[in-house]
Amino acid sequence: MSIQLLDESTINKIAAGEVIERPASIVKELAENAIDADASVITIEIRDGGIAMIRVTDNGSGIAADEVPTAFLRHATSKIRTAEDIHHVQSLGFRGEALASIAAVARIELITKQREALTGVRYTAEGGQQTALEEIGAPAGTTVIARDLFFNTPVRRGFLKAAVTETAHVAALAEELALSHPEVSIRFLANGQSRFHTSGNREVKDIIYQLYGREIATKLLPVEREEKGLSVHGFIGRPEISRGSRALEHYCINGRYIKSPLLSKAIEDGYGDRMMQHNFPFAVLFLTTKPEIVDVNVHPTKREVRFSDGQALYLFLRAAVEDALQRAELIRLSALSEERRTVPEVSRKQAEKPPEPFETKRLQVERQQEEAEKELSLSSFLSAYGQRQPNRSAETERSANRPEQTEQPVQRSAAEEERKERETGGETERAVAEEKPAFETVERGGQYALFRPEERQHLRLVGAVFDTYWIAERGNSMYLIDQHAAHEKVNYERLLRDYRQQAVSAQRLEPPLLLTLSAEEAALLAEQQESFEKIGFSIEHFGGSSYAVRAVPDILPSVLKEELLKTMFASLLAGQRADDVPLLIIEKTASMSCKAAIKGNQHISQQEAETLLDELFALENPYNCPHGRPTIIELTKTELERRFKRIV
Repeated sequence: MSIQLLDESTINKIAAGEVIERPASIVKELAENAIDADASVITIEIRDGGIAMIRVTDNGSGIAADEVPTAFLRHATSKIRTAEDIHHVQSLGFRGEALASIAAVARIELITKQREALTGVRYTAEGGQQTALEEIGAPAGTTVIARDLFFNTPVRRGFLKAAVTETAHVAALAEELALSHPEVSIRFLANGQSRFHTSGNREVKDIIYQLYGREIATKLLPVEREEKGLSVHGFIGRPEISRGSRALEHYCINGRYIKSPLLSKAIEDGYGDRMMQHNFPFAVLFLTTKPEIVDVNVHPTKREVRFSDGQALYLFLRAAVEDALQRAELIRLSALSEERRTVPEVSRKQAEKPPEPFETKRLQVERQQEEAEKELSLSSFLSAYGQRQPNRSAETERSANRPEQTEQPVQRSAAEEERKERETGGETERAVAEEKPAFETVERGGQYALFRPEERQHLRLVGAVFDTYWIAERGNSMYLIDQHAAHEKVNYERLLRDYRQQAVSAQRLEPPLLLTLSAEEAALLAEQQESFEKIGFSIEHFGGSSYAVRAVPDILPSVLKEELLKTMFASLLAGQRADDVPLLIIEKTASMSCKAAIKGNQHISQQEAETLLDELFALENPYNCPHGRPTIIELTKTELERRFKRIV
């Protein structure tokens, strides 16, 4: 076949395929253009998942009338002028491909007006070809409407998912925009229904409350750190707020919402063993750094970035998360939920069935007797305390004269909820869903930090249950301590402390352990040979891809050495520093400390339990075992009295 130049329409459709993957891609490009135009209010509306229609309206600076046709040409942008500007770009968009790509695969309509202009401009195009350009009356700002997505590329349209799935993608993107730009009021509508509407008041906690509810908004820890041109602020969730995926990890760099394995790893490593294995934390973090150390020109979607000094950024963010967690009291406050009582369907129907005619009189008499008993009980109580019983007829008259009020749900902001929690001492009762377990984690507020040296003398052991859990008392709280998790944590921290305080001694392996390393692993070993030797390893080339491990640190478990070494190499290749190798080895000894710990259903004496508590109080992080399980939970006196109906 002969070589020929593609026509402009084909070029535009191919280019659009890189930028426009689905309706959410259009929403992202248009919303980011609105933010770059200094909009303070953005409305996103879709129909049928965005396939039928997408409308994005903003109150930004608008586009000059004579520049509108140019804006729909490929590589036309107002954000940069030369290639050098890419290294200092501050805007979200800069490639000049968004409008041209959208117009190439949809029927598009744009209405825009600059603030100082008297009238606006209406522009329409289909398949990249202009169909209308006219003057029109319009408010300041820009509205872009995209209809019939991929109408001219049916193959691409066939790859779109169901409307409900595409709606979920757009909703997730709208939430990301709201979290990453709290200064902008964002409203999202799907099929005529409002999904959420943020205020644009810059309060990140209010947005978290609106998007994720009270459970998460009341369990946030503030993060703030600044050093050497790097700064971060925002919130992370307490360890009990976790999910089985990274869907709740949100972070922005220089105002750009991104996804980065490096930053995710920094956040997760900051939690360390405070998080259960295979669970991931909640985070909304805003990082600021010099634009020149971030390369955003990696992919047309600009979601992926590269860092010139990723290691420094990793260590900085990990330290920020660690500091936030170390400053917090992480004991999980629990509440006893009401047991779920199931009523047989037959009994339920019988209860709902109206009484028979011969039962009506009997039931009426019983109700009268119950009312009389209540009146007598109330009178006796008031007489005993010298109080006058209120005039019920007067109360009834006042009630009748009051205007009827319909109870309306009140939506409080996260700040109001936090204030309420402080006032009530964290004892606000929540509605318990039927599927909740017998123990339910709730928020705590304004209480002392238990794990301080001076608090140990006030904690009193009162007994044990099931030879597994110890019961302790302090003030108005009762604590349940898992003896296995606590001992496991003590052993683990003792290993870590001993390693830091003394030089590592090595143990010889006879015969040596043979490892087969890949080319990447072999190159890593050659590069970090000195680091491995400093921590007690002796690894020599044995021929081909085989290596002989002749010595290992004596703190390494006597079993699973081969598996630990392979895991270590995999972690290093994933981005660990050589300086982190000793810490990585210590982390892998968690399994050994687990095997050496006191087991559940194993009886220990009161003195042994007291000693274990003394050691637990001496730790920097006593809240979780090395696998992330809690070592201690708290039950308040108020909660117990509520369950025994001593208080209402």
